[in-house]
Amino acid sequence: MAARGGKKIVIVKKKVGGGGGHHGGSWKVAYADFVTAMMAFFMVMWILGMDDKTKQAIEGYFANPVGYKKGFGAGSSPVSTGSAPSNLQKTPLRMIVRSAEQKQFENLRRIILEKLAASDSLRKLNALVDVQVTKEGLRIELVESGKGDVYFPIGSSRMNSATMLTLQLVGTELAQLSNPVVLEGHTDGAKFGKDAAYTNWELSTDRANAARRVLESTGVDGSRVLEVRGYADTKPRVFDDPLAAANRRISILLPFTNVPESAPNAEALAAAKQDSLVSNIAQPPQRDD
Repeated sequence: MAARGGKKIVIVKKKVGGGGGHHGGSWKVAYADFVTAMMAFFMVMWILGMDDKTKQAIEGYFANPVGYKKGFGAGSSPVSTGSAPSNLQKTPLRMIVRSAEQKQFENLRRIILEKLAASDSLRKLNALVDVQVTKEGLRIELVESGKGDVYFPIGSSRMNSATMLTLQLVGTELAQLSNPVVLEGHTDGAKFGKDAAYTNWELSTDRANAARRVLESTGVDGSRVLEVRGYADTKPRVFDDPLAAANRRISILLPFTNVPESAPNAEALAAAKQDSLVSNIAQPPQRDD
């Protein structure tokens, strides 16, 4: 191309590469973001579908990931246990044992309440039985009502028919388990007399011991009875009325298993505490040779 003054004009054409279209690389970034978001979404949905105990374990990992990584020698998973023993291994064990016992006690509570409700005799006797899963374990209480002589005559450890019927019904269900049992006796604040040799301490203990004998007669193994306690009037059910009939009661407690801090694994726990639930966790399935 000719130019003025005889000089040649050179025209340089440059192509500017655009990032759009299917030949660019920006779509890869967008796709990667989409896949990451979907993975996060499915992780959240997966965690929401877990039980509360597992959620707590995962929450503990994200709250202190360094501690969890130090605790698990074979990996950093918050819901698995590594080969190296550590204090963190005991937390999942306690969670497993408590969760299993919680379900067992809730199921037993439902069965007992259904059988009590189906008993016409107990309904006619106005027998009040309170069955609750508490922080201590499963507590079954035979609570006095009305004049306070449904289960025992006033000031006596001699059982009425309502007591025998209730304990026989409850004992039949407890006999099918192997959990330890604690029996407690409670009285109201009424005193026997200033110089009486027999007091509410003896009365509460005698009533709890009488309940123990009936439970054992229904098939509850005596070796399962950990304690027979007499509390007199020191633990009232109605705090603002020491003389209330509801303070006179018999309690049957199936305590939660207490996993000791020194137990590094399920085998050690089962060796320290012979309990069918813990033994089932600790023992591997038997192989038929």
